[in-house]
Amino acid sequence: MSHHAPSRARARRTLLAAVVGLLILVIAGAVMLGSELGRSSAFSSAGAFGERPPGEGGTALLAADGAATEADGVLPDGVSAFDEQYPGVVNLDPELLSALRAAADDAADEGIDVFVSSGWRSPAYQEQLLEEAVVEYGSEAEAARWVATAETSEHVAGNAVDVGSYDAIDWLQEHGARYGLCPTYDNEPWHFERHPEAIEEGCPAVYWDPTQDPRMQG
Repeated sequence: MSHHAPSRARARRTLLAAVVGLLILVIAGAVMLGSELGRSSAFSSAGAFGERPPGEGGTALLAADGAATEADGVLPDGVSAFDEQYPGVVNLDPELLSALRAAADDAADEGIDVFVSSGWRSPAYQEQLLEEAVVEYGSEAEAARWVATAETSEHVAGNAVDVGSYDAIDWLQEHGARYGLCPTYDNEPWHFERHPEAIEEGCPAVYWDPTQDPRMQG
């Protein structure tokens, strides 16, 4: 009896250590998952209308039933500021595009890819996004927090770009001012516009959402 007791004690300690180790791994995994979900939720409330960066690029709409196409500014996944075959990129304001390319070059040196999830849009595409937003959010007032009209949209004017990948968003939030690229809306951290004065003065304060932007009242 006494001969086997130490063996059983060692076995119990080994089993206990294994259980504790497994619990630690489970807890660590839950913490990491919670962190990622929390991070994603901060960017997920904008809906699915090209107003948020879906992963590493844009959301292409099918050319069916009158839906917008690449000619209207719809971009497939993984488009960069240097992809000149897409109207959504080349129809951007030339100075905005030049600043974005300079920033993308420097970000790439740090291992960060800056994708364009949405750039220039045709008026028809913008109206389609707005109509879909009204259906999604239930009212024009709520949709206006995320999608502008074709008459007021800076995307239609070629003066705004939405960047994809959260690393790129974070990088431009931190470094964009040196290129004159600034975030505009607190609820759309992926939306950047050109402010050349930011190179010397820093970026202006952001609006909470487009409904606070005086330009959106037209």
